[in-house]
Amino acid sequence: MRPVTLITGASSGIGAELARVFAAHGHELVITARREASLTALADEIAAAGQPRPAIIVADLAARDAVAAIAAELAARGIEPQHVVNNAGFGLAGTAASLDRADQLAMVDLNVRALTELSLAFVDSLARHRGGILNLASIAGFLPGPGMAVYYASKAFVVSFSEALGAELAHRGVRVTALCPGPVATGFQARAGLAAGGLGEGGPLALPARRVAEIGYAGFMAGKRVVIAGAGNRLAVFFMRLTPHAVLLPIVEWSMRRAGDKSQEPR
Repeated sequence: MRPVTLITGASSGIGAELARVFAAHGHELVITARREASLTALADEIAAAGQPRPAIIVADLAARDAVAAIAAELAARGIEPQHVVNNAGFGLAGTAASLDRADQLAMVDLNVRALTELSLAFVDSLARHRGGILNLASIAGFLPGPGMAVYYASKAFVVSFSEALGAELAHRGVRVTALCPGPVATGFQARAGLAAGGLGEGGPLALPARRVAEIGYAGFMAGKRVVIAGAGNRLAVFFMRLTPHAVLLPIVEWSMRRAGDKSQEPR
């Protein structure tokens, strides 16, 4: 079967930029998300730039049969993943006890369960093509996050899982990378219920989505297990690891209160 790069959550933000970067480096793509019009526009743009037009699979990864449906569609087209890029995900701002429980479980389902299932579903084809898995984590994965407790915990899972899976699959020639951006100006903040400019968007640690995608691609191809996007964010994570949680927790809680509002829009 012909090898491809499968990118989830590719309709906007970092996912769309990852698709552009992978395509620019000659990868044949399959892009998936819920919004068909956005995927079609991105595929047209990539084709107009002279790269192979990405195949589109419209899917909601929150559905329990989504990964099986994607696998069946790939097989029907005679293609299989060489690389899997797990970008799909969302966050919600607010205290865990006050947010809707079903919404938070849906976040766990997408950020953790679907990412895990996609990471494991194609291991044989990844090994055949000496490829890998690029999982979108966050610098939020390096500390607890009162005010976004479930989201921060989900990203901690992504970092831990990616590092461990990378160690397990190294002997099969499969690389696994966790990409950890800091603040990025995308629709994520609005979907999470954060004010424009919240959590440092536009601040000294912020990077454009395109730059995050370029850093992530380079680190993934170099076989790095964890890629923290930007020198400022690397420094921030260094200090996070040295600082006791008793000190970090009130700082994060204050930052979340300052950043929060209730505007809503998809990532």
